[in-house]
Amino acid sequence: MPARSLVRKPRVRVFPADRVRGSPLAVVTLIGYGDYANPDCAKTYRTVQKIQKRLGSRLCYVFRCFPEPSRFGESEEAAEAAECASAQGKFWEMHDHLFEHSCTTSEIALARCARDVGLDLPGFHRSMRAHTYLEKVRANRRAGARHGVAGAPTFFINAKRHESAFGLSTLLPAVQAAAAGS
Repeated sequence: MPARSLVRKPRVRVFPADRVRGSPLAVVTLIGYGDYANPDCAKTYRTVQKIQKRLGSRLCYVFRCFPEPSRFGESEEAAEAAECASAQGKFWEMHDHLFEHSCTTSEIALARCARDVGLDLPGFHRSMRAHTYLEKVRANRRAGARHGVAGAPTFFINAKRHESAFGLSTLLPAVQAAAAGS
């Protein structure tokens, strides 16, 4: 009998604190790790939107911030802004706005984004200046690294890492295959 490997990769699953679009009971769960300052993540944002439209209720999409400040200077600030929005019940509005408007991650641009999505601006500014959510952002990044994420964008389909390109022509068939196999 062959020896079993004792090394196991951590299973990537949905947690109560995750940002989720769709039902956690959907046949396919797509978990995406992204950085609001990364242009490749902006491209995959549009890809994921198309996949969501095609699969509808069969897809549960989870987004996890994975800022890469060594590559994209103020990416942690953008992730903090998304967490501030989440605290005000508007995570997805800020998430979409950051990607759709190619917002720069400067303090002024993030404040404009916060205004545009209807956040309480004094509360937003207090949280940003105090870095209220910075540790949470960094903890999310560390958790991603424990799951083998080395950079953004990275996707997992039903807990299995998607190893191919992230365009619609490769990501959609992989998601559809997972839906068909469920």
